Amino acid sequence: MEDEYESRTLRRRVELDTDILVRIFHKFTIFELAHLTRVCKAWRTACCDPILWKTLDLSHMRSTFIKTPMEPYVYVERRSDVALTRILKFSMKLSGGNTRTLVFHFNLFLSDDQLTYTAERCPGLRRIVLPAWNRIKKTGICKAIRLWKNLESLTMPRIANPLYLLTEIAKNCKNFKELKIMGPFEIVFADTIISCLPNLKTLSLRCSAIKREALIKILDGLPNLEVLNISHSYLVEFSAGQPQQKVIVRELDEVILKKASRLKRFLTCMEHETCVMCRRTEIDEGIVRWYHYKKRVSTPRIVSENMSHR
Repeated sequence: MEDEYESRTLRRRVELDTDILVRIFHKFTIFELAHLTRVCKAWRTACCDPILWKTLDLSHMRSTFIKTPMEPYVYVERRSDVALTRILKFSMKLSGGNTRTLVFHFNLFLSDDQLTYTAERCPGLRRIVLPAWNRIKKTGICKAIRLWKNLESLTMPRIANPLYLLTEIAKNCKNFKELKIMGPFEIVFADTIISCLPNLKTLSLRCSAIKREALIKILDGLPNLEVLNISHSYLVEFSAGQPQQKVIVRELDEVILKKASRLKRFLTCMEHETCVMCRRTEIDEGIVRWYHYKKRVSTPRIVSENMSHR
């Protein structure tokens, strides 16, 4: 009896110690955790706790690269690639498939192999922020989407051909409700979203050149849309007599405002004279060059926040 009592007491103490370690380790970066796992068995056990891996944030990690004139338009230094692979293997091993949110920096250039390796080891992912697509091919992203059955939110840079990607999401991700993208937003893109993701609740088109007709299509064609963000974007129209003459519109008209009034939140910032990012978006023609990014930007204005939806 005494041995059994001591055993239970020791077990409770170990559990308590592990809980304390997890609380402490929660404040460490992934790079620091890599060193902590080597200290002792108890510390390694604490480092494997699912709480530490619900969110894997690699937004501070960037590839060492140079731009090239041919596809994929970047050359990633081998040591940088090896370091990323090492971090992914370490993270996926300790996370035990418990990662629900995965965040990459825009300039962390994943390869197809790195993306699919990660997707296979965190099938329960619900939110992902993808980097630039230079090295990710159609086969790689489609395979990843098929594995992420529970995916709800996708943030990504410009999509050159959105049809195959949104089709895969529609087929495999039944709980998908949030899409955040940047870059030129054309009518074809709007039609694809309406066709593939009719139940979308949140759409962000920040820092984009948006066809006015495409925006109206979204407002009319997504009845379940609750949040629309067009901060630092501008609208594009074409002159009636000169179809090739592009006209930049920096103010929202009554038609758009009326259609957007049903939304819970409609966020916009179109302050070309005072906002750095609005000005940058226009200079870059709706495809923001991130190496020009400025931290000092205006706060998006909530044009519509429908209180009745709360």
